Amino acid sequence: MLEMIVGSNGTGKTKYLLDVASNEIGKVDGNIAFLDKGKSHMYELNNRIRLIDVKQYNVKSNEEFIGFVLGLLSQDRDLEIILIDSFLKLACLEGKDITATMKRLDEVGREFNVRFVISVGLDENAIPAELKDSIAASL
Repeated sequence: MLEMIVGSNGTGKTKYLLDVASNEIGKVDGNIAFLDKGKSHMYELNNRIRLIDVKQYNVKSNEEFIGFVLGLLSQDRDLEIILIDSFLKLACLEGKDITATMKRLDEVGREFNVRFVISVGLDENAIPAELKDSIAASL
């Protein structure tokens, strides 16, 4: 239940994520959340998609980020898709190994039947081997 959009900065990951959001809005019965580091995409998203500025909540570690996601799920049992832009920054993983956090999000997705679509600012060759099957797009 984990899909990664990978590529270095400026390759179009955010645009890709916004397109996924637009395409999925008519296909899901439940809710969609878009996690970002600001509200700059507010007018690019359908009003049925909840835009959440994670920076507002002062998340300081990857463990807190996982807790934040679990809190979202506890408050909205109808969440079907969570799109995450700027993942490395939001999850406090810039320059760190993403494997454990990605595996935890995959577990959470399977447990709560939620699809995670995540933009990761790394080239495909920098993605750990055990996560390569989760790459949906490499830009």
